[in-house]
Amino acid sequence: MKKGKLRISIKNQITLMTILLALTTSAAQPAEKSKITNAPIFSNFVYQGNDDIYANNPLKPDEFYNPILQGCYPDPAITRKGDDYYLVCSSFAMFPGVPIFHSKDLVNWTNLGGVLNNPETFDTRDCGISAGVYAPGITYNPNNDTFYIITTAFTGGLNNIMVKTEDPKKGWGDPIKLAFGGIDPSIFFDDNGKAYIVHNDAPERGKELYNGHRVIKVWEYDVEKDQVIEGTDKIIVDGGVDLSKKPIWIEAPHLYKKDGKYYLMCAEGGTGGWHSEVIFKSDSPTGPFIPAPSNPILTQRHFPRERENKVDWAGHADIVEGPNGQWYGVFLAVRPNEEQRVNTGRETFILPVDWSGEFPVFVNGLVPIETKLDMPKGVENKTGKDGFFPNGNFTYEEDFSSDDLDKRWIGLRGPREAFIEKTKGGIQINPFEANVKEVKPTSTLFYRQMHNSFSYAATLDYTPESEKDLAGITALQSENANYVFGITKKGDEYYLLLQRNFKRRFRGEMDSKIIGSTKIDISEPVRLQVSAKGDKYKFSYSSNGIDFITVGGTVSGDILSTDMAGGFTGCILGLYATSTNDAIPE
Repeated sequence: MKKGKLRISIKNQITLMTILLALTTSAAQPAEKSKITNAPIFSNFVYQGNDDIYANNPLKPDEFYNPILQGCYPDPAITRKGDDYYLVCSSFAMFPGVPIFHSKDLVNWTNLGGVLNNPETFDTRDCGISAGVYAPGITYNPNNDTFYIITTAFTGGLNNIMVKTEDPKKGWGDPIKLAFGGIDPSIFFDDNGKAYIVHNDAPERGKELYNGHRVIKVWEYDVEKDQVIEGTDKIIVDGGVDLSKKPIWIEAPHLYKKDGKYYLMCAEGGTGGWHSEVIFKSDSPTGPFIPAPSNPILTQRHFPRERENKVDWAGHADIVEGPNGQWYGVFLAVRPNEEQRVNTGRETFILPVDWSGEFPVFVNGLVPIETKLDMPKGVENKTGKDGFFPNGNFTYEEDFSSDDLDKRWIGLRGPREAFIEKTKGGIQINPFEANVKEVKPTSTLFYRQMHNSFSYAATLDYTPESEKDLAGITALQSENANYVFGITKKGDEYYLLLQRNFKRRFRGEMDSKIIGSTKIDISEPVRLQVSAKGDKYKFSYSSNGIDFITVGGTVSGDILSTDMAGGFTGCILGLYATSTNDAIPE
């Protein structure tokens, strides 16, 4: 992605899409359960990560892996109450919105699910996958013992919203609409109880100097009325660190206070290869803010494109004081594969922050970011154990027998509960009258791709009744870029097929191709698998669970990467069913 150009186009596209889709109120619905006679049942799910970097760099007892959240968990923000840390990320049109995690030590994280989990108040049914909810901020207010999440939602007429709770583990209130524009808001509470919101916005009408020219605004916030105070808005950063150099996409601002001074930290350079983090200082939360002479304080943009164990696009950060008084910063970055594809999407990384001087600086954030970090003093690495979120190489198995489905499973444009049913044999997916190429809720149970090299497999018990019926697995970057691998019917025969769907950004028609198909015996359940080694993906099946046959040969993961498909998401892998299939075997 080149220095913010994609970001501009995507946002223009979102604006147009929002206007057009506002005219449409219909949503995909599952067939009535009483009429469903052939819903697929999935069982014995296994996801296995196999990245060489983890195999070649085993952990010592006093180390942990970076990123801390693998897969599409971008735009992290973090807050603290006592020794409880809470971290949130963007989710776009994935449901529930705003994934939230809890930790006591910044190493071991528990998945608390999604904050925006009520489809009546958070409606994503008609937005593209890279619309939805953007860049949440989370802040604890000690003055009233309340947590605040503030975010921008390009869906359902919400725009900038806030939700609150006194206990993030017990759920959140309904969204409160906020009366200002722009994106990437965050809220800051001063020692005296006053509150301020900072956010990215466009310059005043007629004052935009170049593509990507943006400003940071601050508002005073009325904590009692939960609304910005009219007329208090003020531009505190114009363009970025040095306007004469035409900096692009100053965004994701956060305010902090330390030793009586106020610090404003922002992302600059767009979310691609020129991404960075910069810092400003002031005597007041409303400025004027003076940039640090050492900016940027985090970036990976100065290193060769071809480099071993590459981490790139680092920025969009938030910082917090961690255990033992050591500061830490969370931020997004990517781990491209050998073809420079970013199929795992923007992930959440962490680094220590040195704030012994005037300005904070990310420790080793200006040199190539490494795979491992030293553990905070006194912390034990429990990732992947005792309910803590895994990282590194790991295997996740699911037989769908527990009462509560793991929170890693998500829906798209609506809740997973709208189409799943627990059965004795596994989990049943009741098909919607929608397929993955449509901007509608899909009957697909998704799991994020978390490794460049992985396998993802499940056993499918299914008898389609017509060519309109299909069930199987999908590898999806968006409604415009995905693979579908499933069982359908043609005449009196059953087929397993692989379809490639791709629509070039902003132009052209959807190009859907059947790149492989085979007749299949479905008298017994069939095991379906997608696996990848970097950019090379294979879709295969087994009738005995041991011997796998590839359909369609080796295919490229190019369309599952941001640089080709556009948008802001990584690849998500789904257990999928539809009653409006258009993939017809040859």
